[in-house]
Amino acid sequence: MSIGDLGDKAKDLAGSEKAEGISDSGIDKTKDAASEKTGGKFDEQLEKGGDAADQRLGNE
Repeated sequence: MSIGDLGDKAKDLAGSEKAEGISDSGIDKTKDAASEKTGGKFDEQLEKGGDAADQRLGNE
């Protein structure tokens, strides 16, 4: 297996549904932790930031 083959395999994995679920879970946990620490004061901004991160990282 060549380096190019490994790169292609990594790209396929990163675009998979499993990777999407993992990134969504991480974003949600981060938003929840930040909301808890700030007493919900910045929930609107956290939601916008989470949506932007999901668009950047995820495929949905």
